[in-house]
Amino acid sequence: MSTATAPSAPAGLRLINVTKSFGHQEVLRSLSLTARPGRVYGLLGLNGAGKSTAFNVALGLLRPDTGAVEIQGSALTRQSLAQVGAAINGPALFPQLSARRNLLVHCRLTGTDPAVIGPLLERVGLGQAGSKRAGAFSTGMKVRLSLAMALLTDPQVLILDEPQNGLDPQGIIELRDLVRALASQGRTLVVSSHQLGEIAHMCDDLGVLASGSLVYEGPLEDFAGTDDPQALEAAFLRAVGATDPTHATEAVAS
Repeated sequence: MSTATAPSAPAGLRLINVTKSFGHQEVLRSLSLTARPGRVYGLLGLNGAGKSTAFNVALGLLRPDTGAVEIQGSALTRQSLAQVGAAINGPALFPQLSARRNLLVHCRLTGTDPAVIGPLLERVGLGQAGSKRAGAFSTGMKVRLSLAMALLTDPQVLILDEPQNGLDPQGIIELRDLVRALASQGRTLVVSSHQLGEIAHMCDDLGVLASGSLVYEGPLEDFAGTDDPQALEAAFLRAVGATDPTHATEAVAS
């Protein structure tokens, strides 16, 4: 696992007392979250906890009613958002285009040198599939291409919503290794997952979201006292006040 970043270093991503309502329903309640460079932050919560809303606020896709977002110590602006890559709400691909041309479109939109495309496809395991039409990809291949898009601008902060969905066991291991490698380079990784065992393997820090607020934030090892998946599941259920063990498999983005 990653070593802790010096306390003086600014957080890669901070949500500060964020509140967000839709009509009369308050989805986020004074949510404060801190993810630090060089570490992988896992965000867990049952359906309806507010994870997707928190991600959308962090990416500037939703305006909070109150509170603020900071990226690497700076307020949320177009300039600071340029340091963020994200893969949320499923792959957003042009199905009629090849994997390479999908990335080329994003290069033109972001002003990125197309020379990065080849190495990036290799990095996500699509080196031999660059000329294939994205619409013909398997679910796992689409996930890999979505991850390549998130990495295209070499961001310092990466937000990944259920990145392991659709991957086979080997793909999950490769994803885990990639996430760990990115964190080891000093990047901030924020990952949501419904697979508690994978969180135990991948993450350094944990945020547990219930009813729009964090009921735990801190090192993974302090949450359950161990990285054993069963102990993590039991601690998660206690934290969110769930009594049905099947809810542990529902820790998905709301």
